[in-house]
Amino acid sequence: MRRAARRIRRGEDGFTMIELMVVILIIGILIAIAFPTFQGARQRADARAAQSSVRNALVAAKTSYTDIDSFDNVSVGTLGSIEPSLTYQAGASTGPTVVSFEIALNGATTNQEIGLAALANSGTCYLLRDVANVGGTHTPAGTSYGSTATPANCTGTFARANATATAW
Repeated sequence: MRRAARRIRRGEDGFTMIELMVVILIIGILIAIAFPTFQGARQRADARAAQSSVRNALVAAKTSYTDIDSFDNVSVGTLGSIEPSLTYQAGASTGPTVVSFEIALNGATTNQEIGLAALANSGTCYLLRDVANVGGTHTPAGTSYGSTATPANCTGTFARANATATAW
């Protein structure tokens, strides 16, 4: 106590080197704890962005489907006018807002099936396949999901063949 009082009287104010080192150590420990948590949250957010894009693209395709009871009029222009926040293409997806798509007959006389894919920033491609209406013994109507770690396979074609799960 006397020492502190003497320091104040002599104009010696500030922190000792030990005090500064303790503060730096505490900050380092907090960063070491927080950084992995932040990285995990960021990866989950990247995955959700790609999944959301694929779902929004499906809503756009279904909106187009209701006009003629078929995916026949689904195109880059049609989808872009319904959901302009996404970019649509027939080739492989290159990012979370770039959705690859392909339509198919699936045993019907008009296109009743669509495959959609979007590539997350993490490199995982999220797939969605929707079969609207089918006759005969072909794939039953419904939506199925999937994912792949191969960015080259991030296409609507691949989604139609490999989206077989009920959820991501």
